[in-house]
Amino acid sequence: MALTISNNGAVQRASYHLGKAQDNLQISIRRLASGKRILGPSDDPGTLAVAMKVRASINRLSGAQNNIRNGIGFLEVQDGILETAGKILMRISELKGYATQDPLKSATDVASYNNEFKDLQQQLYDISEMEFNGQSLFADASSTGGAAYFGGANQRSADANMISIFTSAQGSAGTKVLIHRSLLRSALTVRNSDGATAYKPATTNPTDALEEVTWASVKGFTNKVGETTSEVEGGDANINGAYITFAKDSSSANDLLSLENVSTAAIEGAIENLVFLRAQTGAGMSRLQFSAESIATQETNMKSALGRIEDVDIAMESANLAKYSILMQASAAMVAQANISNDVALMLLR
Repeated sequence: MALTISNNGAVQRASYHLGKAQDNLQISIRRLASGKRILGPSDDPGTLAVAMKVRASINRLSGAQNNIRNGIGFLEVQDGILETAGKILMRISELKGYATQDPLKSATDVASYNNEFKDLQQQLYDISEMEFNGQSLFADASSTGGAAYFGGANQRSADANMISIFTSAQGSAGTKVLIHRSLLRSALTVRNSDGATAYKPATTNPTDALEEVTWASVKGFTNKVGETTSEVEGGDANINGAYITFAKDSSSANDLLSLENVSTAAIEGAIENLVFLRAQTGAGMSRLQFSAESIATQETNMKSALGRIEDVDIAMESANLAKYSILMQASAAMVAQANISNDVALMLLR
């Protein structure tokens, strides 16, 4: 074989393998440093596309989980306020007993109880106006002929005020849980004579067997423009068969109910309605908690799938790192050995 110095094939071949070993070593280092098997689109285009879709689904699941947490927070705040409203109704029931069943109480004592009762009506109204991060916690039942009113065991979604909580990665196209803006003011509006019948406003639907009166005719309600309205049947002395509300916003104490004109049955009916609202809130909270658990499981499984798709096998890549490191050192040594032939040529030329 001829001895040449212009073109040293051995050096070129050894340099080629040195370059390949160095490139592979750099890839192995990057994979171990990033923890990812796919470093760029050219590595595995199909798998990269799948990984991006799975990651997008995980992000949407995280968003849905945040929605559910916010919904649970909304219901927790709502339930806390309903609990306070229940305590107020319990106090009203207690005041009713003090004012009407104790012969030792003077007229002044009864007036003092009535003053507290009127303050509590205002307090219940203020509670019904509370918000959660700018969103009303309770449906407004004061608008004339409004659709939001309490139906108890026969509650229809068309008569309620619902909020949709999306509980899947598909957003509005997927599953959802409906929670209530609790119908507090409507539930606190009952027939004074028995307390068993929650008030429903007039309707244009002939299939509904509803009372043909409007919210504006209920004792204690105020219409949209803030005008004080009268009761269904004349003055306070004649409201036994009328509908009354325990939540009233009024600038005049004369517009509020008095203990002697409120039946014990009405108070008990309002308490029973409030208990139903708390159970309704608890049911919505339970559904959201189950949805949160389901999404958490889905997210965990999706992340595991994504890991199997794009995560590097540390053991295998560590072996590759050692292999390419050795190959690079060996290639560098062979380049040095191949350059010795040039030294032989120089010896012949001396």
